[in-house]
Amino acid sequence: MRLAFWRIGGIIIAGCRQAPLSILARGQTSYNSSLPAAPHRPRARQERPKTSLVTPKAQTRLRADPRPLYAQACEAVKKLLQPGVYAPGDRLPSEHELSAQLGISRPTLREALRLLEEEGVIIRRHGVGTFVAAARPVIEGGLEVLESIDRMAERRGLRTAMSEATIIERPATRGESAGLAARDALPVTEVARVITANGKRVAHLTDIIPQEYLRQSELAADFRGSVLDLLTARGWPLLSHSRTELVAEAADGDLARALHIQRGAPLLRLEAQLFAQDGQVVDYSVSHFVPGHFRFHVVRRIG
Repeated sequence: MRLAFWRIGGIIIAGCRQAPLSILARGQTSYNSSLPAAPHRPRARQERPKTSLVTPKAQTRLRADPRPLYAQACEAVKKLLQPGVYAPGDRLPSEHELSAQLGISRPTLREALRLLEEEGVIIRRHGVGTFVAAARPVIEGGLEVLESIDRMAERRGLRTAMSEATIIERPATRGESAGLAARDALPVTEVARVITANGKRVAHLTDIIPQEYLRQSELAADFRGSVLDLLTARGWPLLSHSRTELVAEAADGDLARALHIQRGAPLLRLEAQLFAQDGQVVDYSVSHFVPGHFRFHVVRRIG
């Protein structure tokens, strides 16, 4: 670096040619640089990344689905367990591999695996891995035939039982009166219970019967859970047919607690009217079945 000298009055000033000194007021000095000053740029604020239950890849695919993420993950894992891909006893990929394959986070996957274990689809062994469970017995029946769960289960060699039964007499609600095609506040007998198959909770049944057909005192201690079988064995009133509507429904808090499943888990809902031969509605029922334990089919004829 070369120095330059200036004489101002009796003062000799030395400075760099690239940045000569200037004399300011009150004897202060400063450098005058010929280089342009760097523009001031405010430091960008760094935001903490937001925590997401799913990876960005999966967010687009799942954004439009109103179901909880763990419910979607359950369905995705079940699709992977198709016959010919995994056999009972096969070990599934690790959580890291499986979550990457499905495009979901590991916490979401763990919740899905917990639910699948409750359903008996998989078996988790701590420190060993996750394995495909053996196929469990399924209660199967045709919807064109009116029969109880007990009868369907017997054909499959399954043992059914009733638990948490509630039998009360009360006035019918407006919705129940509509289902019975009767006047409001009709005196009815409500029979609500949980049905188990081989010890597993598989269904929640609620029957609303006008008291002229069934009273609380008529249900003996050996009542197993089927109002249909009870009425058929009694022989009165003479039964004719049933009109049934099937819909998919998410479990609310009460059903989730009764069936030991997660709130929001999918259920198959059957709402039915049982008619006598004189056209009267004998029984209005609402039944909820846990998927995986039942398989219904319909025989359709060419019209």
